[in-house]
Parts: sequence; structure tokens; C-alpha cells
Amino acid sequence: EYGLIGGQNAVGWRLVAVTDYGFFNQVLSWMLENRKFPAEEMLRFFSYPFIHASFSSVIFAFVLVLAMGKMVAEVFSQAAFSVIFFASSIVGALVYAAVLDTRVPLIGAYPAAYGLIGAWTFIMWIRARHDGTNQWRAFNLIGVLVLLQLFFGQVFGGGFGWVSELGGFVTGFALSFLLAPGARARFQHWLEALRRR
Repeated sequence: EYGLIGGQNAVGWRLVAVTDYGFFNQVLSWMLENRKFPAEEMLRFFSYPFIHASFSSVIFAFVLVLAMGKMVAEVFSQAAFSVIFFASSIVGALVYAAVLDTRVPLIGAYPAAYGLIGAWTFIMWIRARHDGTNQWRAFNLIGVLVLLQLFFGQVFGGGFGWVSELGGFVTGFALSFLLAPGARARFQHWLEALRRR
């Protein structure tokens, strides 16, 4: 950002990284229209979370992923954590492309972080059910985050990255039904309950 690493030549590295590894709607459209899916273009689904617009964005995303990741990893397996992280990134990008017609590239780990928030919400939701408390309280964090984003978007003018983040949240929450410990037993219990009806 300030040329501290790599000298003056490094100032353009971020722009090159965004161009080569960021997620662009136009690239996805080209792949779908031509029915060609080159590996270097598919890599964008996995690489864009590691590119950020500023150092402060990197720090905030790092803290968010670290905090939410720790809480999720205490309950989920390492493999489940990785699946949620990358699936939320992929679905977040697909939602971004489906909802928005924009030339602005999608970058940053926020869809993946919101996927982890979705998994954490699932944990709180199950815990509330077990404790007999209000399960809707599990959604307080995502509710506050969405309201904050809408507020800051109105006051300071913001992008539409929240669309991909919401897609990431829904993905993390939904995948938790399949990846959480005891998911198989829970699924079989639900099937048995449906059969009894």
C-alpha cells in the first residue's frame, strides 16, 4: 500500500493481484457462455478471499475469521471448517454474480467470514434449542451486522459486497446441518419423525 515491502515496484502488486485473482462477473459470464472453465479462471473462486483493498480490510477480516473460526473449530472438525470457509466463498461469489450487474471485482474474505458466522449461528441455535431458550436470539449477530452495513452504506456510501456476505452466511448456516457433529443422527431422527406423520 505504501511501498514499504518491495519498494516503489510493489505499489502496483495489489492491482495485479485483483486483476489476476479477483472474482469478476464478466469472467464467470464468459465461462458460462462459452462452456469453458479454464483452471486459471476457476481459481478465482478460491483466490479472491485472500486479496483485500487495504491493509485495514486485511486486519479486520483476519480478526473476524480468527474469532469466528476459533469458535466454530471448537465444535466442528478441521475438514468441516475448511468446507464452510471455501463453500461460503464460492456461493458468495455466485450470489454476487447472480444479483449484481457490476464490473467491480469481488475481493476479500468477508463472504467466508460470514459463512463462519452462519456456522456459529447454527451452534447457538442448536444450543438454545437444547437449553429451551429462544432460538431466534442466535440470529442477533447477523442482524446487527446487516443493520450496520445498511447504515454505513447509507451514510458513507458503500458497495454491494454485503450481497456476497449474505450468501456466505446462508451457506455456512445451511452446511452446518450436514457438517456439525451429530448431523447424521439428527438427520435420521428427522426422517423418522417425517415417516411417522
